[in-house]
Amino acid sequence: MKTDHHVILRVVAKPLIPIISLFALYVHFHGDYSPGGGFQAGVIIAVAVILYSLIFGITPAMRAVPPWFARSLSALGFIIFGAVGVWALMMGGNYLDYDALFNEEPGGHYGQHYGILFVELGVLFAVAGSMLSIFYAFAGRVTEIKDEDW
Repeated sequence: MKTDHHVILRVVAKPLIPIISLFALYVHFHGDYSPGGGFQAGVIIAVAVILYSLIFGITPAMRAVPPWFARSLSALGFIIFGAVGVWALMMGGNYLDYDALFNEEPGGHYGQHYGILFVELGVLFAVAGSMLSIFYAFAGRVTEIKDEDW
């Protein structure tokens, strides 16, 4: 009979991981008004998945968030970031000139608000996907340690 030596970690992590993910969303959406934003939120999201994999094993983590999804999320983030800049160029402004997004006068409200929101969303996706892809690449190299050994 096999005993579970990590029962306390598992019990504590189950409610903690969703709270960490919710905090990442708070950091992202509150980043317009205070310190925080896409980079910090992306790292926090990746930390939630990495914590899950450290406690429950790399295989269940890769089932929950597959490596192809992490790579796709990273690519989507870079595309969103670049698309906002190209959108500004197409509207006659400079790259990432948020005022040009909606043909507003300098200091307009919509371009600044939505432009930074889209850019930060792209950064969140790129950072979370990249961090998870890097973690999966390193965790996949550890073949002699099985999930049961953790």
